[in-house]
Formats: sequence, C-alpha cells, structure tokens
Amino acid sequence: MGAFSVVISQASQKPIYLQIEEQVISLIVSGSLSEGEELPSIRNLARDLRISVITTKRAYDDLEASGFVTTVAGKGTYVSVRNREFFREQKLRQIEGRLEEAVGEAQAIGMSLEEMIASLTLLYGGRTDGHGSEG
Repeated sequence: MGAFSVVISQASQKPIYLQIEEQVISLIVSGSLSEGEELPSIRNLARDLRISVITTKRAYDDLEASGFVTTVAGKGTYVSVRNREFFREQKLRQIEGRLEEAVGEAQAIGMSLEEMIASLTLLYGGRTDGHGSEG
C-alpha cells in the first residue's frame, strides 16, 4: 500500500469526498495502485486524514459504484480495474475535444502546425518522451 497517498485541501472548493475519489481514480488510472491492491480501511483513512468516517465511506461507496474498487465484507476494499480502460478512454475523448478546439483557434489565426507542436511541447513540460516535466 506504499503507493496510496491522498492529500486533502481544506482550501479547495471541491467536497472532501470528491477530492478522495478523484485522487484514488488518478492513482488507479496511472497504475500507482494495481488491480487487487488493498486500500486503507475507511476508519484508518478517516483517522489519517482527520475527517469524518461518513465522508470517507461516501468516497469509497462512490468509487465502488463506479467500478474502481470492490469491497469484500469483513476483508477490506480492493482496487478493481474493470473501469480503468473505459475511464482512460473517456478522458482521451475529452482531451481530443479540447485539442480540436485549440487547433480550430490556431488555424483561425494562421498558426502553423510547427508552432502548435512547439507550444504543446512547452506546455507538456518540454519533454517528448510522454512523461511530462522533470522534477
């Protein structure tokens, strides 16, 4: 369970349960949490984050309803990756839609493909190996 790390921001506009859900999904989709890996118990996570057990339970319930985790009564909550590829595909479609918009705007002002690629490379962190910025 070394890869499990959730940080709650009290300053965020997002509800705490949603912050937990999004971070757990991110850990699953990125591969930091593997299929079958056990998540901290609801009580332990609530204690560690100094939040209500009810809030933690809501996050876990939502994650289970979405198919990202499976709870085994008396045993614990485990990563279930059956929705991992579906979720990734949804995100890819959203990204493609935003890129399509950006390309349309770039073409409207006469931006070349080379300029677009250079901008995207800079925004991505300057790396071309697909892993974002270093550091």
